[in-house]
Amino acid sequence: MNLIELDRALRQLRLGGMANVLETRLRQAQAEPMAPIDLLSCLVSDELARRADRLLDRRRKQAGFRDPHKTLDNFDFTFNPKMNRSLVFDLATGTFIDRREDALFLGPGGTGKSHLAQAIGQAAIQQGYKVLYRETHILLEELADATLDGTRKQCMESVSTVALLIIDDFGMRKLPQTAAEDLLEIIMRRYERCSTLLTSNRPVDDWGKLLADVAAVSAMLDRLLHHGHVLKCGPKSWRTKTAPAG
Repeated sequence: MNLIELDRALRQLRLGGMANVLETRLRQAQAEPMAPIDLLSCLVSDELARRADRLLDRRRKQAGFRDPHKTLDNFDFTFNPKMNRSLVFDLATGTFIDRREDALFLGPGGTGKSHLAQAIGQAAIQQGYKVLYRETHILLEELADATLDGTRKQCMESVSTVALLIIDDFGMRKLPQTAAEDLLEIIMRRYERCSTLLTSNRPVDDWGKLLADVAAVSAMLDRLLHHGHVLKCGPKSWRTKTAPAG
């Protein structure tokens, strides 16, 4: 079997990671020289690395982040120095997901809630967790569409079972009349089974008025806060600081 045939065979076996570096590794083996078992080990490592990278890429796409470039590395903690950094990094370890705990990020717009939520989601994916990110109004629109086309059960199941669900920007837009019912169902299904991270620019005291259902909001908060972590963001807005002068 020559090099071209070997490359074709590796790809037929779905060993593209090996095939991509086969020629380079063979040259390395001749140049060093390299024992056969070391050559094979390198090729297997290359394949495993490629599969790990592809899995991460697939899970990032499945998460649906609004801003995929938002990470902890590019977050400016110095802008709001009173923010609880230790809580942020503790959440980024993913231990709260293992414990099936929840988190609320509260504060005015532009204070970094969405950035941090997505950064923690990215960190969770790196550690092997499945993540789903949705802005609140998008999540509710998807549920409404699923109800209309008869797939609500499947949609709710996927939302309710993902290891980390990030519900972003709660309170930013006017919500449909079914919002309280839908959000309560999601929170109740996920309670003590999976982790939910919710961000809001509205204080929790306003949620009952926002959803026009004080009882549903009370039930939601009871569950979110039972094993929940609260991060207060602000008071200064990063977007206000960086806006061009008028």
